[in-house]
Amino acid sequence: MTRILVLANQKGGVGKTTTALNLGLALAAQGRRVLLVDVDPQASLTAFLGFDPYRVGRSTYSLLMFDSMGLARILRTPRANLALAPGSIDLATAAVRLVQERHPLLRLRSALRGSRMPFDFVLVDTPPGLNVLSVAGFLAADEVLIPAQCDHLAMLGVRGIQDMARRVRDDMGNPGLKVRGVLPTFFDGNAAYAQKTLDELRALVPVLDTVIPYDTHIADAPHQGKAVLDYAPDSPGAVAYRKLAEEIGGSSIP
Repeated sequence: MTRILVLANQKGGVGKTTTALNLGLALAAQGRRVLLVDVDPQASLTAFLGFDPYRVGRSTYSLLMFDSMGLARILRTPRANLALAPGSIDLATAAVRLVQERHPLLRLRSALRGSRMPFDFVLVDTPPGLNVLSVAGFLAADEVLIPAQCDHLAMLGVRGIQDMARRVRDDMGNPGLKVRGVLPTFFDGNAAYAQKTLDELRALVPVLDTVIPYDTHIADAPHQGKAVLDYAPDSPGAVAYRKLAEEIGGSSIP
């Protein structure tokens, strides 16, 4: 059975796209069939996998805007067990048109759930904030994964995502949506505030066992055009993302 996870946070720079990329690669390395879906107008996930968001042609914009567009027509296959539904710069326009022209927000859900391609996991990378593109991702998903830095603003971002998940579940037509939990990122064990924030998060919301550490290799990898799993496979960050894949892959929706 396919599991669809949407990665979301109100804040930018929390490791959301990095997590989508490295979690997807780690799951694929386990032999899982993985689809990465980029609905962020920045299209960083698409660029990380070697595709130019300015020249990608058909993209998730097509899925959102045209009812006749099927998932198979936009897919790229950058490596074994891994497929990409690329994003493009047109998604910035889609965010406006979806509202102004009242396009159905369930088109992404229909495309992902109506596909006959046998994916084990679908990871949807959304833009920072809670806009219409994020809502489309929430409507399509089974689970919400919330990457969050361990700092004093983490609580606000997490609560916003929880509220959005509740609204989508109760009022917008996805009653099965669950919050899988918070993924702590950029965790610096030497900073007292980081451990305090992590403890507070665990007291208030579901938090994954895996913690992504502060690791310069994670920040350096994109500058080399690589995921940290490829750039520094033995680094603490890479080890943590493989552990995350084991945790996500070995668990069902709570």
